[in-house]
Amino acid sequence: MTDPLTGCLQQLKLDWMLDNHETELADAARLNRSHHDLLLRLLTGELEAEQARRVERRISRARLPARRTLDTFDWEWPKVINRDQIRHLFTLAFMRQCQNVVFIGGVGLGKTHLAIALALEACQHNHSVLFTNAVSIINTLAEAQAANSLRKAMRRYVDPAVLAIDELGFLPVDRVGAELLFQVLGERYEKGSTIITTNRPYKQWAKTFANDATLASAVLDRVVHHCETVIIEGKSYRLKGRVNQDETPDLE
Repeated sequence: MTDPLTGCLQQLKLDWMLDNHETELADAARLNRSHHDLLLRLLTGELEAEQARRVERRISRARLPARRTLDTFDWEWPKVINRDQIRHLFTLAFMRQCQNVVFIGGVGLGKTHLAIALALEACQHNHSVLFTNAVSIINTLAEAQAANSLRKAMRRYVDPAVLAIDELGFLPVDRVGAELLFQVLGERYEKGSTIITTNRPYKQWAKTFANDATLASAVLDRVVHHCETVIIEGKSYRLKGRVNQDETPDLE
């Protein structure tokens, strides 16, 4: 027969209290804790567990390709990187002003690592996040446009507090794709923060946006107006220890 207390906790879905109330009751008796302290410990444990579950839901919805943190970033590899600037980003102060973050550098320098870690940090502070790449956005929105459901699909990229767009500029984009990306970035302007990783400096963004200088200028106007630009320089970390770096071609 189910204990009435256990039954109540099950019905209320107080999972942490269900798993820990017997231990807490025994400890309270052993340590002569007051009823107030016991109740506070039980409620605090349940609140912390719910917060952890909420964070995990945020992380799941964010679609992070992996879990990366700032602690595991190899600061010694890039030749040029501003540690203080990046550490300040992880205070998430940029989100309060709906600022963007753009990581610019060659391949294999940790741009995606930092973008994932920053997105994860936002999740852990209970912000809505979506991590994706430029090609996925274009493909999804192009299909939605063909099905006359673009407005609904667009909300997926406009609504999150943080949208992380990986690999902007790595693959060529046609006119339709460039315009769809522009719509996303335009609608997010001053409404949310966008994190972008790219191998192209700003002066080359016309190549990213279908070789349209006017469209690229309009995109830059919205992205860079409120933005932290992080420049990372060096050779690819993926080649570390595999080849003589002096013989490695310039990857930027």
